[in-house]
Amino acid sequence: MDGIRSFLKKKNIEISVRRYLIDALGAMAQGLFCSLLIGTIINTIGTQLHLSFLTRTVAQISGTDYTVGGLATAMSGPAMAVAIGFALQCPPLVLFSMTAVGFASNALGGAGGPLAVLFVAILAAECGKAVSGETRVDILVTPLVTVLVGIFFSWLIAPPLGQAAMALGHLIMWATELQPFMMGILVSVLVGMALTLPISSAAICAALGLTGLAGGAAVAGCSAQMIGFAVMSFKENKWGGLLSQGIGTSMLQMGNIVRNPMIWLPPILTSSITGPIATCIFHLEMNGAPVSSGMGTCGFVGQIGVYSGWVSDMQNGSRTAITAADWIGLLLISIVLPAILCPLFAMLLKKMGKIKTGDMKLS
Repeated sequence: MDGIRSFLKKKNIEISVRRYLIDALGAMAQGLFCSLLIGTIINTIGTQLHLSFLTRTVAQISGTDYTVGGLATAMSGPAMAVAIGFALQCPPLVLFSMTAVGFASNALGGAGGPLAVLFVAILAAECGKAVSGETRVDILVTPLVTVLVGIFFSWLIAPPLGQAAMALGHLIMWATELQPFMMGILVSVLVGMALTLPISSAAICAALGLTGLAGGAAVAGCSAQMIGFAVMSFKENKWGGLLSQGIGTSMLQMGNIVRNPMIWLPPILTSSITGPIATCIFHLEMNGAPVSSGMGTCGFVGQIGVYSGWVSDMQNGSRTAITAADWIGLLLISIVLPAILCPLFAMLLKKMGKIKTGDMKLS
């Protein structure tokens, strides 16, 4: 046993929740952002601004036409796998081999591809690290092992993992359609909390393919956390804190939450209100890329996702126009209500002595 521990330590193979469900998951979300999400944004900009160089076909592969954004979107599997390999601190030969692993697992995982990529990329990366540097023909052995292990597990587990993720996502979306009030609360609160925790709400939403009303509730919950913390801590963190939390990440408050968990209550309560308002009153749907559902106001990606969904709905005929009510609902849910409700809850907790000045100060 000591020999195994020594070998794993030498190879930097750390079997832990932090390494796999925090570091790897967070990196996967960045890979998605740099491929699928950026591609979606490019396509939306090109369509709305009528920029021909962004909307015309720039490549045709196996009979499929690709725009600039389409090419970026097509690389989501390799981008996720390489990002995961980077988070797992893979040697170069392993890291570069992850492109084939990501392509295979994402393709075979179908709609649940991101979840398949997460599992398969971890297995392939760790196997590649285990053999890296162990032979004199490392340049052949390491890529060979990494690619073969990755493609084998893509064939073996990617389809069922993808189907399971898709089924769970559909179940959540179906339940939200059936019970928009209760599920609006549940999805908004849980996804919002995931955004502030050191895990990736974006990757979770992408893995589950969370769109529709459930996606709208997720956007509401994430926005409540980000705008909520940004506004209620304004006196302590000023404009820098407002921007870094409001369009950056509420994860910056994690250290303060550990010291005083009560500061987390106002955003959670706010998300429990804005979630059902989004689902029951404004019927806010996020029909853009699923990863956008878990981004909140980070670079306004969640809102861009909602808008790109509106555009897509108009193109397929399920929506006739983008109305003023749509914009009002999106602004209220994403910015206005969190900016009002969260500070009110914080003020009440301060009067009760549960929160003190300085509890939300960012270092």
